[in-house]
Amino acid sequence: MLSKKIDRPQILVSLSSTYVPTGQCDCDGGDCACDFSSLAELSSDIRSSLKMLNTEFVRVPNSQIMNLDDTYSICYGTHHKVAVLNKSALYLLNRFTDPHKLDDLKTKHLHLEQTDLQTAIQELYQARLIAPKHNCSFNLNEIPETLTVWLHITDRCNLRCDYCYLPHVAKDMSIDIGKAAIDSIFRSASLNHYRRVKLKYAGGEALLCSPLIKDLHLYAQSLSKKTDIILDGVVLSNGTLITPEIIEMLQTLNLRLMISLDGLSNFHNIQRSYAGGKGSFQDVERGIKIALQNSLIPDISITVSGRNAEGLPDLLEWILEYNLPFSLNFYRENELSASYEDLQLEESRMIKGMLAAFKVIELKLPNRSLLGSLIDRANLSSPHKRTCGVGQSYLVFDYKGQIAKCQMQLHKTVTSVNTQDPLTVVREDKTGIQNLSVEEKEGCRTCEWKYWCTGGCALATFKATGRYDIQSPNCNIYKALYPEALRLEGLRLLKYSYPLNDS
Repeated sequence: MLSKKIDRPQILVSLSSTYVPTGQCDCDGGDCACDFSSLAELSSDIRSSLKMLNTEFVRVPNSQIMNLDDTYSICYGTHHKVAVLNKSALYLLNRFTDPHKLDDLKTKHLHLEQTDLQTAIQELYQARLIAPKHNCSFNLNEIPETLTVWLHITDRCNLRCDYCYLPHVAKDMSIDIGKAAIDSIFRSASLNHYRRVKLKYAGGEALLCSPLIKDLHLYAQSLSKKTDIILDGVVLSNGTLITPEIIEMLQTLNLRLMISLDGLSNFHNIQRSYAGGKGSFQDVERGIKIALQNSLIPDISITVSGRNAEGLPDLLEWILEYNLPFSLNFYRENELSASYEDLQLEESRMIKGMLAAFKVIELKLPNRSLLGSLIDRANLSSPHKRTCGVGQSYLVFDYKGQIAKCQMQLHKTVTSVNTQDPLTVVREDKTGIQNLSVEEKEGCRTCEWKYWCTGGCALATFKATGRYDIQSPNCNIYKALYPEALRLEGLRLLKYSYPLNDS
């Protein structure tokens, strides 16, 4: 598949893997804001503009190379996005291990035409693989542009999923509490200089309260307009209650839809059944198809456990057939699920199931980057220091208007909607979950993957070890999967960025 010989340097970076010129990374509201603002934008003639500056360029530090085959390599690092290079491009990149001015690179040594050399150097710079010698140190800032909020609008649910952490009491958020919550969200967003607010309407089953979602999001839209803070919203659903009317409401409100689907048929049903014991797969499948028929593409959230890992290949084949965006998330043990031992993440079973799913993806690579969705809580598309926004840029409201750090710790609230700036209170709280920087975690500090993995879910680590300052108990699973995830991205870039044929 990748055997075609190419003499000209080629550097392939997808649109979704390119840093935006504001200096912020494209991590969709996560806890990362990678500061590249010091890099000047390129002019149309990079060679002349850089030559005027008499600038020496050098390969950026902490960049890793992994071979895809005997022709192509994939390059990933802390200071740049993932890129695929052929042999000529890699040779040119390695010339910048020592600082070079552009005129230092003679085409006779590289066997290139001068115009090809100039183009290749420009592409290396645009991909952030080289940088000015005097300006090649980078910092990962922790000032995200998005305040992400979980609005737990109901405890009610028509399903009884075995790994659920909620007691399923018949309690809903009132419209007054909901509006007070949104008021406090926009207060904190304004006081802390956020440009964007992302609301996640969740439960229980959020669509049991669809009129409340409508009223609250209309109210949020009015505050967004008033404060000039961008609003994003998503409804998290089990997918069983989808109707054309629901889809129309979501589209009118510009709300996205995320549906939980853990497998096909029994691989879904063994984890996600109705209160009476009946499996929910058929109804979820119907809900997804209703959404697609009405021009709304849902995101699919997959919870991977010891029970359903074997069924991942068939599920991924189904998802790719419909070209649906998806994310693979590992099961997290909680007080209500601890008795189900077969849900545990047994290493060999998890790795085998995930790698088999990756093989399916390789045969039908989508035209979108999967680096932020293939492996639980790891975002290989953007370097960052913390696994999520918990305790930093994240608020969780229960139906009573109390605020927690994490939705899996709804019972451990630290403030309420009545607080002037609830985010500051959450940031200053030293009890409960502590979302430490990866640089504070034992076993992570020297790991090559630390700025993508960041040590995994803090709550899962504490549950297993009693510590927050240590690597994830799933570390071996992660390390077995990361190279394969990068390999998939390399193949995807080749498929969509360069036509692998002789024409």
